Amino acid sequence: MLDIRMRSYGSYIAINLNTRRLTFYEGERLTSTYPVGVGKSSTPTPVGDFTVVVKIISPGGALGTRWMGLSIPNGNYGIHGTNNPSSIGGYVSNGCIRMYNQDVEKLFPKVHIGTPVKIRPGAADNQSGSNLTQKQAGVHIVQSGETLWQIASRYGKTLDQLLSVNNISNPDVIFPGQTIVIPK
Repeated sequence: MLDIRMRSYGSYIAINLNTRRLTFYEGERLTSTYPVGVGKSSTPTPVGDFTVVVKIISPGGALGTRWMGLSIPNGNYGIHGTNNPSSIGGYVSNGCIRMYNQDVEKLFPKVHIGTPVKIRPGAADNQSGSNLTQKQAGVHIVQSGETLWQIASRYGKTLDQLLSVNNISNPDVIFPGQTIVIPK
């Protein structure tokens, strides 16, 4: 089987259903991480290795501003924006992966038809098979009660550095289990 990291310009998406996080990798380098809403227990998000098969700008309605359809058999599943931003971070969808519109708009131009998408139930965001540990990868897993300001201070970084590297637009919106990349 072809290594999923080597296809589609070396980029891939990893989705962790447990932490409700989507991470975008360019090669082995994590470049973006976003909170997502995923399937509820009665209509779970399928787990497995898929690819992006279609991209649509302005699909409208509940799909928000962008749609990236996935090669999941027996259904119409995708990564998309939402007209219900309060659903992000929950188990709320019919199986699709929901993103804030501003986040999916940042991700959309980086993703190409054929980009691999790995959807996993596990606890680690990096499901690529990489041997990097969290410490080596320069990441921090948000704990209950932590703020982005506290995390920045702990690692001797500025808030702006963390916001930029993690593509976070609102420093007040982080949650337990979220992966924060710590720049070197």
